[in-house]
Amino acid sequence: MAFDNLCKLLSEKYPDRFATWLLGQPVTPLKVLKTELSIEPIRADSITFLQTQDRILHLEFQVKLDSEPPLPLRMLDYWVRLHRLYRLPITQILVCLLPPPPGTPIADTFELENTRHQYQVVCLWEQDPAPLLNDIALLPLATLAATTNPEQLLTSIAQQINRIESTQQRQEVSSYTQILAGLKFRQPLIQQIFRESLMRESVIYQEILQEGLQEGRQQGRRAEGIALVLRQLTRRFGELDESTRSRIADLPLAAIEDLSEALLDFAQANDLETWLQTQPPAN
Repeated sequence: MAFDNLCKLLSEKYPDRFATWLLGQPVTPLKVLKTELSIEPIRADSITFLQTQDRILHLEFQVKLDSEPPLPLRMLDYWVRLHRLYRLPITQILVCLLPPPPGTPIADTFELENTRHQYQVVCLWEQDPAPLLNDIALLPLATLAATTNPEQLLTSIAQQINRIESTQQRQEVSSYTQILAGLKFRQPLIQQIFRESLMRESVIYQEILQEGLQEGRQQGRRAEGIALVLRQLTRRFGELDESTRSRIADLPLAAIEDLSEALLDFAQANDLETWLQTQPPAN
């Protein structure tokens, strides 16, 4: 699927959300118009025509600015055909997905002798990602938005997607997002972030994480207990032989806690040996 064609699909699937984002205000009701225009019909995969009660909204999505005929002439051509067909005011917005090579101007006007036609240009790499992150319809576009930390932004997007309750919608938005992310990120990184994010959001992962944290806390308590018991025994009976130290180190946490109390009653080193013999063998 072409990147700009994917944007067309999204804008026609969520026309109200795209119109609200690009125009800066809620727009309803909306009707998606066919992309074939009369008079030597032209069809462009990357354009979306939306109709409100009193206006036509023409969205054009482009990865590269080079085209034939040139984009400014195409925008004028679309305007004339749309106006002839619907006789309504027309708002045209060119959405550029990727920045052009350094020094390349982005035209927003067709001008030739007495003819001048102007349209709006939205550069996605200059857009604040926040409004895109807060709307599942626009989440895929957030991958190309402005950021000083692209990898962190991609991680945030993946986390947002994994919070979508509907499994079907979550998978759909994830697929769209990973496709558009391919314009900016390497595939191994995309796959890694989305795989890790999915794991971190899953119930099973959270249970495993909690179990691991609990086990880690217990291991920490056990290690501290062993160190304390060995210090107390060494202070009372002198340096312990390696075999005895090893047997103490193999004791479970509960036995270590019992030993820390029992050693207070030991009168001699043999009492420690007698106590150790009462303990079950280590697994």
